[in-house]
Amino acid sequence: METELQTIGIAQILALAPYIEEYNIGNDFILGEVLGRRVESNRAILDMLKYPVRLDGYVVFFLRKGDGSFQLDFNLNTYEIKERSLLITAPGNIIRLSAYDESAIADSELIFALMSKDFVSNLHVDFNKAFQDAVRVLKSPCLTLNEEQLEIATDYFTLARKIIHSPLDNKREIIGSLLISIAYLAMNLWRNDIETARESQDTSSLRVNQMYELFISLVSRYHNTERGMAFYADKMSITPKYLSKVVKQASGRSGPEWIDAFVILEAKNLLKYTDKPVKEIVWQLNFPNPSVFNKFFKLHTGQTPSEYRKG
Repeated sequence: METELQTIGIAQILALAPYIEEYNIGNDFILGEVLGRRVESNRAILDMLKYPVRLDGYVVFFLRKGDGSFQLDFNLNTYEIKERSLLITAPGNIIRLSAYDESAIADSELIFALMSKDFVSNLHVDFNKAFQDAVRVLKSPCLTLNEEQLEIATDYFTLARKIIHSPLDNKREIIGSLLISIAYLAMNLWRNDIETARESQDTSSLRVNQMYELFISLVSRYHNTERGMAFYADKMSITPKYLSKVVKQASGRSGPEWIDAFVILEAKNLLKYTDKPVKEIVWQLNFPNPSVFNKFFKLHTGQTPSEYRKG
């Protein structure tokens, strides 16, 4: 059984149209701006991101302006997002805006692009791989642009906005070609950073990080039904003992801690976004009975499931 976290796609973003300025091509591509003062006047966007959501598509977030930093939880890891930060995610990743400076919201400017999986799959470039190497080697999905990169990114954003807002035919194809260009450009812009980072890491460290990322990906998919390290070790064709060592070395947390964290994340979302009775949630999350689930939930959150739902 796979997770049922609230999924946010282009349709949901468009539903917030009164509070953002956006340009879209159907439900395949949307390019938007979230201007601080408009967000401040209506909390819809911030309220949506206060809780973990699963993104349905490829997403690029860019904080063009913002003196105060934001904290974003990305697959249960926390990253600082500051001015000129660029965050890239692939379908299925879980994000949550865990902290931000209220006094800085009014002066913040966020640019985002959301692309459906079907739209990206029709492009003749591995969009995901274009960024995954950078994310893996630099150990973060969040990158900071320098002056030259900022200028180029701004030019691309302006051009894409003009194309979508124009009466041109074949906008879908034109934007698709532009995205291919951006993917190749990104690989070139980050090449030096990647090479520098690789020089500071040995082969064994890279291997450990790759195995850890695979473990987290599997836990994200199977945590509802599989809580034992043996299952994940078997999927990765290694021993549970070695997997436990790798996870601890890469993250500082044990494998069972990561599994429990994903289960709590799932439980919170089911309590928050659905009206399912606690008994049904207990069954869905593969707990033997409500008593065990209640103890597990309170141990990790300090609240009972009912208290959390009411709050």
